[in-house]
Amino acid sequence: MTGQSLNALSEANFEDNEISINVGGFKKKMRSNTLLRFPETRLGKLLSCHSKESILELCDDYDDTKNEFYFDRNPELFPYVLHFYNTGKLHVMGELCVFSFSQEIEYWGINEFFIDSCCSYSYHGRKMEPDQEKWEEQSDQESTTSSFDEILAFYNDASKFDKQPFGNIRRQLWLALDNPGYSVLSRIFSVLSIVVVLGSIMTMCLNSLPDFQIVDSNGNPEEDPRFEIVEHFGIAWFTFELVARFAVAPDFLKFFKHALNLIDLMSILPFYITLIVNLVVESSPTLANLGRVAQVLRLMRIFRILKLARHSTGLRSLGATLKYSYREVGLLLLYLSVGISIFSVVAYTIEKEENEGLATIPACWWWATVSMTTVGYGDVVPGSTAGKLTASACILAGILVVVLPITLIFNKFSHFYRRQKQLESAMRSCDFGDGMKEVPSINLRDYYAYKVKSLMASLTNMSRSTPSELSLNDSLH
Repeated sequence: MTGQSLNALSEANFEDNEISINVGGFKKKMRSNTLLRFPETRLGKLLSCHSKESILELCDDYDDTKNEFYFDRNPELFPYVLHFYNTGKLHVMGELCVFSFSQEIEYWGINEFFIDSCCSYSYHGRKMEPDQEKWEEQSDQESTTSSFDEILAFYNDASKFDKQPFGNIRRQLWLALDNPGYSVLSRIFSVLSIVVVLGSIMTMCLNSLPDFQIVDSNGNPEEDPRFEIVEHFGIAWFTFELVARFAVAPDFLKFFKHALNLIDLMSILPFYITLIVNLVVESSPTLANLGRVAQVLRLMRIFRILKLARHSTGLRSLGATLKYSYREVGLLLLYLSVGISIFSVVAYTIEKEENEGLATIPACWWWATVSMTTVGYGDVVPGSTAGKLTASACILAGILVVVLPITLIFNKFSHFYRRQKQLESAMRSCDFGDGMKEVPSINLRDYYAYKVKSLMASLTNMSRSTPSELSLNDSLH
């Protein structure tokens, strides 16, 4: 740098001169007195430099003949910086990436404190929870990619039949048995299966009524012969259903890794175990206590209701939601545990001398549990004024505690429900009449866009701990 240019730059600290700023090709002349209003910013510090080395520490290049400073930054974001120097306030447009904007103003030495009140709430909310405002868009994209992966797995299984004997026939049977609604045959099979499941559950419930209970000569209860016929028919149907699905499965080794197939197995195991136990008890009276095991196994028939998940999109979505919402459920249980512990001790302290129902802390746990969950059996109630106020606070706290995680769980349920519906729609559009054809149409652009967006999100998370890496995220945007 020449001595004259240095002197000119030094004089810019005191005189109303203009300097030229070039940001990624965007050129702008700025008055030095405007920049000196904010001396702690990068441009403000630039005016106090007296050597080329100190100048290049703040900018990427400098032309001393034109007195022009070069910055290799995003030119689309620089107008926001200019607006700040002119007005002293920062404004953030809704379409901007808050992390790129945060990185940009950090580079120019501008504090987030200068963001105007009209934009501050939205900016900080998007920065702390960037997924909240775009949940619907992200859910659709996640549904696309998840369904795409599952459809690929579905076609991979279907392609295995091409190398097996009677592959085309077995494939059609597999589709009819495992995909309700795929064809007329699959719909008939699905309706019949639902009727058998509901009939089995109904007979179990009716068998508990006194009017249908039968007692033998020894005083032991016996099952009504009419219900027994229905039970045996149901077991025969469930066994046939499981064996048929196993016989046409594309991969025998992975068959029982599927949750719905395990449910089918558990629905018939109690019957066969009970049958074996009864045979053992009859042959060896000394093992009569095993009869109690048979009675317990009879109660497990109620789990047959889970077989309806194969025919219900909602039940499968609910199962997936519970599987992937363990953190939210754990958070809910934690909140309840803390509230129950606090209010049970308070109720015990207040009511222990006047209320026998709340004379112990374990009894107060029961009361606090039914109060916080807003069940309110009314078997135990506080009698004193202080106790009633405690109960009111307990109920209100319970409402808040239960409501907080519900939104997160509901959003996940909506996501899995949309994904399951899209998957079913794609599967029903498949045609394997003459063997494997083409994969049903999937929006590969959305799939690719989601993958790229996931990569960008990962880079953003990394940049939160290493701000210097934000330039990579900025270049992606």
